[in-house]
Amino acid sequence: MNVDRCIGEVKRDNNVVSRACRIPYFPLVVESIKGSTVRDIDGNEYIDLLCSAGSTNVGGANEKVKKSIIDQVNKYIHYTPGYLYNKPMIDLAERLIKITPGKFAKKVAFGLSGSDANDGAIKFARAYTGRSSIITFIGAYHGATYGSMSMSAITTKMRRKLGPFLPGVYSFPYPNCYRCIYGKKESCCNLECLRQIGIAFESYLPPEDVAAVVIEPIQGDAGIIVPPGKYMRKLRELCAQNGILFISEEVQQGFGRTGRWFGIENFDLVPDAVILGKSISNGMPLSAIVGREEMMQSLDPPAHIFTTAANPVCCASAVSTVDIIAEKGFLEHVNEIGNFAKNYLNHLKDEYTIIGDVRGIGLSIGVELVEDKISKEKNIEAALKICYRCYEKGVILISLNGNILRIQPPLIITKDEMYRAFKIIKSSIEDYLHGDIPDDVLDTIKGW
Repeated sequence: MNVDRCIGEVKRDNNVVSRACRIPYFPLVVESIKGSTVRDIDGNEYIDLLCSAGSTNVGGANEKVKKSIIDQVNKYIHYTPGYLYNKPMIDLAERLIKITPGKFAKKVAFGLSGSDANDGAIKFARAYTGRSSIITFIGAYHGATYGSMSMSAITTKMRRKLGPFLPGVYSFPYPNCYRCIYGKKESCCNLECLRQIGIAFESYLPPEDVAAVVIEPIQGDAGIIVPPGKYMRKLRELCAQNGILFISEEVQQGFGRTGRWFGIENFDLVPDAVILGKSISNGMPLSAIVGREEMMQSLDPPAHIFTTAANPVCCASAVSTVDIIAEKGFLEHVNEIGNFAKNYLNHLKDEYTIIGDVRGIGLSIGVELVEDKISKEKNIEAALKICYRCYEKGVILISLNGNILRIQPPLIITKDEMYRAFKIIKSSIEDYLHGDIPDDVLDTIKGW
């Protein structure tokens, strides 16, 4: 594989772009995308299992989306909805209200990224309830603005040299059954992790001061962690009992990623609001909060106005994206390929002691690599080396939280493409176990 031009561009990038803006994985400079195949500027092609961090669910060069963008650009690029109106914004808001869970009246507020949507959720929750405290979860990643970073509790690296953070945010354990901090199995679980919130309510955090619980229905960057259904149901009940808003953070899991419109639907729960970003506009810069009308009307302007939010080009792209996912058979395809993927990966789990856990819903799947299945010690080196070897063999695959392989391809990926990608993953695992991946690749790939 020749990557001379890519390496040259990476050197140029290093000369001018802040290191704070990137987590290094591979020297891959994208030239073009077709379907689930990414082509770099040296002409190498890769099966995409990253999907631009889950932001291009219907494909990074979808023809229908491209047409909607071009048609809108030919009319005009932008005029701020902070003062005037645009039709694509209204069209999109109507669609979002229709597809988000809940039969109650809703309204939408737009932004530019999942980060500012998380900030907005804090604003609306505090304004509506008159309360100040926000509950989030250890392992959560909500974004890189100050509010969303204050809600995140995944790594101290992102917090160093930046405090103080937003006050009133309390993080509690997220239910990770594979690595239960209480040493329980799901069969004998008494929801000890949820009990921690109850203890807080009894000792230092008055429930009447809590405005909202903000939770990822599947914890994404912590390693695609799926909580037990009984935990989610009890958490929802706890919120209802105490007048606390229950907000589903769908930035990574929304828009068909789990085989449903939104991740929270897999638990048959209706949140008071959803936080949207990433694939809402299939990679274009856009975010939204969709919530109960009374909540979304609790702020006065200009409390959540952004000059370029709800850009009509981005909204046109989003309308097209929603319409594609709504097509007959689309979500069925996601579930079919997701089931195939988990079955294949579970067979690999049975074959290799290095694979400790396979988990996920739809096409949001995590593969946890360990030193052995008894100790469950994280095998970070294996994850990084296997990801790099996959890159060398033509698959874009990254790791999360040190030792978890992130399987989140475009939702349009075919079974054949997925199979070919998994054959490369399998051969890369073999290469690692045989000691055929040199240590010097770790000079390039760093990961989370």
